[in-house]
Amino acid sequence: MSRLLVDLGPLRRHRNIRLLVGGQLVSLMGSSLTVVAVPYQVYKETHSSLWVGLASLIQLPFLIAGSLWGGAMGDRLNRRTLLVASSMVLAIFSAALALNAQTSRAHFPLLLALAALAAGAAGFAGPIRQATIPRLVEGDELVATYSINQVVMNVATVVGPAIAGVLLASVSLASCYWADAATFVVLAGAARAMSSLPPSTEHAGVAVLAAIRDGFTYVRRHAIAQAVYLADLNAMVFGLPRALFPAVALTIYQAGPRTLGLLYAAPGAGALVMALVTGWIARVRRRGRLVVLSVAAWGGAMAVFGLVHVVWVGLACLAVAGAMDVISTVLRSTILQLAITDEFRSRVSSIQMAVVTGGPRLGDLESGAVASLTSTSFSIVSGGIACILGVFALARWRPAFWRDEAL
Repeated sequence: MSRLLVDLGPLRRHRNIRLLVGGQLVSLMGSSLTVVAVPYQVYKETHSSLWVGLASLIQLPFLIAGSLWGGAMGDRLNRRTLLVASSMVLAIFSAALALNAQTSRAHFPLLLALAALAAGAAGFAGPIRQATIPRLVEGDELVATYSINQVVMNVATVVGPAIAGVLLASVSLASCYWADAATFVVLAGAARAMSSLPPSTEHAGVAVLAAIRDGFTYVRRHAIAQAVYLADLNAMVFGLPRALFPAVALTIYQAGPRTLGLLYAAPGAGALVMALVTGWIARVRRRGRLVVLSVAAWGGAMAVFGLVHVVWVGLACLAVAGAMDVISTVLRSTILQLAITDEFRSRVSSIQMAVVTGGPRLGDLESGAVASLTSTSFSIVSGGIACILGVFALARWRPAFWRDEAL
């Protein structure tokens, strides 16, 4: 049984990992409140799934720019300092969202602008956190550490949206944003308590834009890195209809904010269960093949979610999809981090972060646009099918990824 459960050894052995994971748990729970609050506020203002998708798309260029900048800076400056500073900036943006929501008539353009700026700051911090992990553990602890990271992320994505649903229904919209701001202060404190994390190489003589360009050049020559990114992008663009969750909850299910919170929490619930039993993943030999099959299963679960209009069936499908995403994420992160050198780690992680967080925003636009032209159900089902076809096309285009094996 112990071989099945997630290995908590890295937490026992490494103080910095405990601080990083603990701070991230608190901050991600707060961020999950905002993930529900922003689309809810947009939908209540506009009554349009397309606007929900557009609001998410507006964040994309800020997110990508922030990720690339953060990746370049993370390879040349002390990562602990950058983590503290970015956490405080995120706290300020969340507080501004709360103040805007508290006004008698919230300013919709200001909501979009603040959400976009917050996405840019989150994009800046993300690759720095990702690149920090391999510096804190041994190579044979990476699968366990990324599995622990998945447990933390999915505890947050279960608890956070559920709390958001309660706060939206019983307290106020602004309370979600205020709570998010407080959690970023906690993250800043945890990062400040970590040991110093100076860059492993000296990049002072390299301009930031040149450093970013070097990162893209490295990825263009790296077939495995390309396959890792495209596998995730395929799943998020076609197989994550989160922009339609408000329409599903309020129109198809004829429910309210609490059910909306459950829809956002369901993938995290399934992912959390899977993350707790990821001990077996370290022994998987054909890692690339399992990634492809997990993404295909994700798409299948989403297609069923769109076909069957029963609340408990929909929640179960989303939970299955979340479980498959954990398997894919742990293996993709391990494959990528073992395949690249530390000199490029932050910059490669920044591209990964742009894909991981930018893909869902493109998916918001795709699902919202298709739904506005056809129907909510058709958009979800067609996206799930496209996800399945896309990942098998990727396996055919990059056979080295399909054949990737643990050494």
